[in-house]
Amino acid sequence: MTSKAVTVLGSSGSIGVSTLDVLSRHLERFHIFALTANSNVERLFEQCMQFRPRYAVMVEAAAAEVLARRLRTAGSETEVLAGSAALEAVASSPETDYVMAAIVGAAGLLPTLAAARAGKRVMLANKEALVMSGQLFIDTVREHGAELLPIDSEHNAVFQCMPLDGRNGVEKILLTASGGPFRTWSAADLQTVTPAQAVAHPNWSMGQKISVDSATLMNKGLEVIEACWLFSLPAERVEVVVHPQSTIHSMVSYNDGSVLAQLGNPDMRTPIAYALGWPERLASGVAPLDMFATARLDFERADIARFPCLSLAYEAHTLGGFATIALNAANEEAVKAFLQRDIAFTDIPRLVADVMCQAERGTPLNLADILVQDEESRIRSLSWIKNKKAYSS
Repeated sequence: MTSKAVTVLGSSGSIGVSTLDVLSRHLERFHIFALTANSNVERLFEQCMQFRPRYAVMVEAAAAEVLARRLRTAGSETEVLAGSAALEAVASSPETDYVMAAIVGAAGLLPTLAAARAGKRVMLANKEALVMSGQLFIDTVREHGAELLPIDSEHNAVFQCMPLDGRNGVEKILLTASGGPFRTWSAADLQTVTPAQAVAHPNWSMGQKISVDSATLMNKGLEVIEACWLFSLPAERVEVVVHPQSTIHSMVSYNDGSVLAQLGNPDMRTPIAYALGWPERLASGVAPLDMFATARLDFERADIARFPCLSLAYEAHTLGGFATIALNAANEEAVKAFLQRDIAFTDIPRLVADVMCQAERGTPLNLADILVQDEESRIRSLSWIKNKKAYSS
């Protein structure tokens, strides 16, 4: 069996770390071509020493210099590159076979598109790539013969439950949501949420940004948009179901009355292993699900009155690509401001709604238009935050 070369975009984050854990269990099948990070020198150094990639990429040039010195001192032969162009280069290199796209946010769009354009197996953990450039991204995958495999636990679960011949008999996709840490909080209590409370997810170990998105249900809204593109279904056939135990990762409802569900412990190594091995299954290191310990499975409707980010995502998808770009950009800036205590938790959907209303209507036809809308939406978001701070003081 020929060893497959893997590039991990965002190897210092939680998805990247989990990916390397799975890969370490199958070194006879895979080897690391490139690892990338933004600025976490310490973690990338440790990963380079363990997996000996040909390239290590750091977005921040100063961090790249520090990493290069440390690797030289340690006798490593890994070559260090710097900058966003280097991310695209390793993602599209003829020497890599699989690309784990795990860079958080809009920053992951260009290298992920580069991997698709190069016809790679793209293991997509960056939902923003599809939220921002859905039609362009899907067209690129098809035109260049890339393989697109979802890594989000919900979409991976749907992928596992879908028929081999596409959408035959599929009535609806049911995306499960834990409900986040504030599922039972009142609207009044949400006014005083702190960053520390928002990043304390009850079931999953995730980074700060995605944890806040889970708390606002924006993460689920972005997943709805992603599901529409991945599985070619309209938004009205993608339903969100709050499932606090996070045991069922998602379900597919069929026209014969059947509902297929994928269950497992809440551990991202399961979907990662599935994407790496597909169509085979690989050992992931995840413990088997103990159904007796699980004991019960609860389901609720999402409360969009308390968590309006979910309905904003549905609205944005209906309005078109420019609106989804604005939604994503505004949310990224809002979450950053909330984590810095510049705005309140309940300001996040207000900011997003205001910026989204100012977006163009329709869908962008090229990457330049996508990037312009993204930049304009961020400028409007920062202005909103500045005005909010001035008013509050």
